Amino acid sequence: MDKRVNDLATAVASIRDGASVMIGGFGSSGIPFGLIDALLAHGASRLTIISNNAGAGETGIAKLLKAGRVAKVICSYPRSPGSIWFEKRFEAGEIDLEVVPQGTLAERIRAAGAGIGGFLTPTAYGTQLADGKETRVIDGRGYVMEAPLAADFALLRADRGDKWGNLAYHATARNFNPVMAMAADHAIAEVRAISDEPLDPERVVTPGIFVDKVVQYEVRP
Repeated sequence: MDKRVNDLATAVASIRDGASVMIGGFGSSGIPFGLIDALLAHGASRLTIISNNAGAGETGIAKLLKAGRVAKVICSYPRSPGSIWFEKRFEAGEIDLEVVPQGTLAERIRAAGAGIGGFLTPTAYGTQLADGKETRVIDGRGYVMEAPLAADFALLRADRGDKWGNLAYHATARNFNPVMAMAADHAIAEVRAISDEPLDPERVVTPGIFVDKVVQYEVRP
């Protein structure tokens, strides 16, 4: 039951070419920078990245884009300030993009983790984002049927963990991380601190049953 691994490289070693990878974070909060760097060094390519955005500047997901490791991005906000590498790759026709409204993205991921077959939402009804999807009108209001969104792997950032894989988060760094842990076949978490003793159950947000590996990594300033 001890899910600790010694280093970041070991944590991401099983991620294969062509894998779909969810990456937690919102803005610069809750992003698993260490795991992303390890994935870059690992060399996996043709990845489908599922995240809130497509990176900014030359950090995080942007590093994967710069290195040409990404085949497709599924996100709600691809053009963050300074997202030069997404723009370059997309304009060159080197990556595919699926834009998903932010709330819909979160709910699609949550639905996959909860085993729900899909859901109806008014968001995007009557827009190009609804093209090719089932729509319904209920009580005079239009809805779009959205499918669950799962992934092969999820890379997460948590504040604290224990050797059983239970995770607790710091404030808004929680964001997409918990639902991504549930929606991925294999969830890998980098944490600021790992305890030999179980976390206080009242503090656990992501139960260890959803987590496959935990590795200690302190983000450098």
